[in-house]
Amino acid sequence: MDGRTDLGELSDVGALLALIPVAGLALVDVGCGAGKSSRELAEAGATVLAVEPDPIQAAKNRAAEPVPGVAFAEARAERLPAERGSMDGVVFFRSLHHVPVEAMEAALAEAARVLKPETGFLCVIEPGMTGTHFPVMRPFHDETRVRNAAQGALDRTTGRFRERQLFRYLQHPRYADFGALVARVLGQTFNDIQRERVETDEVRALFEAGRCDRGDYAFEQPMLLDLFRAPLGA
Repeated sequence: MDGRTDLGELSDVGALLALIPVAGLALVDVGCGAGKSSRELAEAGATVLAVEPDPIQAAKNRAAEPVPGVAFAEARAERLPAERGSMDGVVFFRSLHHVPVEAMEAALAEAARVLKPETGFLCVIEPGMTGTHFPVMRPFHDETRVRNAAQGALDRTTGRFRERQLFRYLQHPRYADFGALVARVLGQTFNDIQRERVETDEVRALFEAGRCDRGDYAFEQPMLLDLFRAPLGA
């Protein structure tokens, strides 16, 4: 076993909220995508700096309807637009493995830099590579290398904090049909995946294994949560 505490079945934000009361806290959501998690954190009472490096998605975020409690910014994880020691928490929701491997440790060091000394926290959530969802995605988007690299970077950043806690929880991604999977994959601007790599007999067969009695498709996706507390300084 990996020594992780099981939190049950939760959403990503739900897992964080089960561990940290965020009301009144200033947070950075690194690699926020379209800002869904940032909005949920704001609804829970946090003030969120939502940072996205992809220029296409960042432009969409700037053009979207303003969200109370959320400020969107375009920036890389290793160069956050926040002052040293100014933030209560930094969160990476499934985004650390999207940081270039050679920049992962710098991104985590940058998170430590912007956190309040001694009291700040860093929460990194990464998808595990067990369960039934990962094999469906692997033929056209194999993230084995970058996910392993992210875990290695997390191990090496332990010395920047006084405490590290390890958790796991479970999710069940669900799709109406194979077309819904294709639409989700091709709709991600941060990944350049070609349709012909997804719509193959191999992927269709792996997807079919997830058929449920009611006709839709569900898969198992374990999630890994690393919670670091009390930065020692950057």
